[in-house]
Amino acid sequence: MTAPVLVVGEALVDIVSSGNGNGSGRNGKNGSKATPGGSPANVAVGLARLGLPTELVTRFGTDPYGDQLGAHLFGNGVQLSPGSVDPTFRTSTATATLDAAGVASYRFDITWEPPALSLRRGCPAVHTGSIATVLEPGAAAIRTFLASLADQPVTVTLDPNARPTITPDPESTWTAVRELAASADLVKLSDEDCEFLRPGMSPDEIAAELLSVDRTRCVVITRGGEGAIGISRSARVEVTAPAIKVVDTVGAGDSFMSALIAGLQARGLLGEVRLEGLDEQTLHDVVDYAVKAAAITCTRHGADPPTAAEHTATWG
Repeated sequence: MTAPVLVVGEALVDIVSSGNGNGSGRNGKNGSKATPGGSPANVAVGLARLGLPTELVTRFGTDPYGDQLGAHLFGNGVQLSPGSVDPTFRTSTATATLDAAGVASYRFDITWEPPALSLRRGCPAVHTGSIATVLEPGAAAIRTFLASLADQPVTVTLDPNARPTITPDPESTWTAVRELAASADLVKLSDEDCEFLRPGMSPDEIAAELLSVDRTRCVVITRGGEGAIGISRSARVEVTAPAIKVVDTVGAGDSFMSALIAGLQARGLLGEVRLEGLDEQTLHDVVDYAVKAAAITCTRHGADPPTAAEHTATWG
């Protein structure tokens, strides 16, 4: 059996409501709806739906929100690392408010302290990102863990998914991102991340800064409805997004990230290879696959990544 991709980071419950309090959900006040979320957890679900064995290292409780998370993760085939479910822990939440265009902004109530981190033999990739990489005390554990993988035959991917409400100082946050990126083979950023972390710099300038580190071989920057840019040490591609009717953008970046990892795995570029051989055409194809996965998510409510069959049925 193929060893699972390891995802490290927060799992929480998104409490989603429209800005005017007239959301369509039925299990929260004023029409709000509580749904499983957390960027790393969403990535883990996206990977599992795309057919990759996936293990998640996270932390949540056995309260009603925790039960909802557990059912969601298990129901989608995500394995949970020992210690991820802790009866003494209160499950974290994020309140997401949607504007008229369906774009979400977040307010968090979160504690992050992961169980012990270890690498399973044969693991092709380790992914981490979002709040888990900046919120102490868990962030320190992730930094130490990623640094320990320097000589291991595994590909490391990072999605900072900057949250100004958690880390309002862009300079210190960028310092933390750079430190983590030094241990990552691939870094994914959004255009919003770029604007917050490195205001005034172009995507290419930011990518060049990250690619100056020995280990980092590829930077991918998403641009919402405009698609995404992929930049490696030898290639640069731009992929346009398909025209869709957006319901909301919740989880779109996480669907993109999981499809990016799945696309690289399908082409034999994870594990000890560490993206070696990622040429221009392959980079374009992988980014295109990820853009289309994100587009599907934007056509439905909440963080609802596509299965491999749905991706094929929609885009061929």
